[in-house]
Amino acid sequence: MLRRCFVIGITASSANSAAPPLERFEAVEPHLGTLVAITAFAPDLATARAAFARAYARIAGLNHILSDYLPASELNQIGTTPRTISPELATVLRAAQDIAKRTQGAFDITVGALIRHWRQTKTFPPAHLPVGYHHLHLKGRQAWIDDPGIRLDVGGLGKGYIADEALKALGLPRALIAISGDIVCGAPPPGQPGWRVQAAGEVFTVKHAAVSTAGDAEQFTLIDGQRYSHILDARTRLPLTTNRQVTVIAPSGLVADALDTAICITGDPTLIRHYRHARAYIV
Repeated sequence: MLRRCFVIGITASSANSAAPPLERFEAVEPHLGTLVAITAFAPDLATARAAFARAYARIAGLNHILSDYLPASELNQIGTTPRTISPELATVLRAAQDIAKRTQGAFDITVGALIRHWRQTKTFPPAHLPVGYHHLHLKGRQAWIDDPGIRLDVGGLGKGYIADEALKALGLPRALIAISGDIVCGAPPPGQPGWRVQAAGEVFTVKHAAVSTAGDAEQFTLIDGQRYSHILDARTRLPLTTNRQVTVIAPSGLVADALDTAICITGDPTLIRHYRHARAYIV
């Protein structure tokens, strides 16, 4: 679905005064189990349509790499035998392992089996389900696990990375991509200082940055009066009960998405010190 909005009296800043005025276009498509919204400024409808097609194609392609739902995804093909993986998957796995080490295993993408159990039964995962980032091994472009019971789930940082890549594929400098709680934006709308993004109870003006929010505001389960999040702490093997919401602003969606999940699990906003120009807000 593509929506066309004319911007009257506003043109893109350019050294060439003859540059054509830009129009605002919006598109929404279902991907990744949610709606992906794109807002972009383009000189005409044909340019916008082509850009949206590129971005959504990139999102669909990355889903076949990173999805834990699709049995044939590249992520789900990682097993006990070393396997050469794509640059995209390698980027995400390296980032995940870095965060896992910095959080001493609180953030851990090897919780896939635990998450599936919780998702399907809403009962606490049994002790025999394996977990631990030390079970995942990366060497160059090769990846493998040393326990066949391990299942990987990159939902804690994958959407941010996909938003980054979709913005690149879009090819329009003045654009914003929103995938659920992950927003990545490029240059601001014509004549504006930035994109206005509401998060953490505030409105932020951002450009060339990402805003990501994690928490249980929408995804939670009540059991015997206790609120349990959809996010699991690998150290305790249990869903969070903190009712915490974290928003991170960072230069990339991958960093913002990874950090908001890690801080949501640990409650430690100082994790941003490892990443330049990152800010964290806890509600």
